[in-house]
Amino acid sequence: MTNWPLLLGLPLWFWLFILPAIGALFCRLARVRIQPLLKPVWRMLDRVYLASGIIAAIFMITILVIIMAQMAARWLNIPFEGSTEFAGYAMAATSFFALAHALSRGAHIRVSILLNLNRFTKLWLDAFATLIAAVTATYFARFAVKTNFMSEILNDRTQGQDQIPEWILSILKMPGTFPTEWATLWANTSNELIFTPVWVPQIPMSIGTILLAIALWDNLIRLLVTSETAIKGEVVE
Repeated sequence: MTNWPLLLGLPLWFWLFILPAIGALFCRLARVRIQPLLKPVWRMLDRVYLASGIIAAIFMITILVIIMAQMAARWLNIPFEGSTEFAGYAMAATSFFALAHALSRGAHIRVSILLNLNRFTKLWLDAFATLIAAVTATYFARFAVKTNFMSEILNDRTQGQDQIPEWILSILKMPGTFPTEWATLWANTSNELIFTPVWVPQIPMSIGTILLAIALWDNLIRLLVTSETAIKGEVVE
């Protein structure tokens, strides 16, 4: 799957790694002219990162709600099957959705001793490190998405006791199907509980890693255009 031919017959790795790097270099060379055009894009991306952080906070609250429900179920002697698995899914979603927002807020640890030596290292060493991080995150995101597809193809199911209504799967499948197929999709959907397909809790992982990769490429471009990092409140080691 790594060498899938895409537009103009170029492999996937070109579009994921080489093209963004070339685009970042172009933005550096044309920084004076391109900065006014990029500012609206940066504001939009900042809102996306903030929304991702809010979603992470919602999933964190979900963990608390599940724990409270577990306590109440234990006191009332009511079975709450799959609660541990659902709490684990919420914890994973919290972690991955928070990645991009945490990066923009400086919550990721950055060892910046060498960056403070002089202005040259502050710009270019930071840019090099951000480039390596962006490539790594993009590689991770690419295979996180691939894992989703593989889990769906293999019909991999959870090994726990967690079950979800089948109509939830239909909702999640709608964005990946043509509108003309939605009627057939819902015609084959019931209200029965089914064991959770593994690709369902894997979706936040894919979304979170994609947002992190976008955030890193975004920060690289901002750094090259403005000569200043956009990461606020860095944690210095």
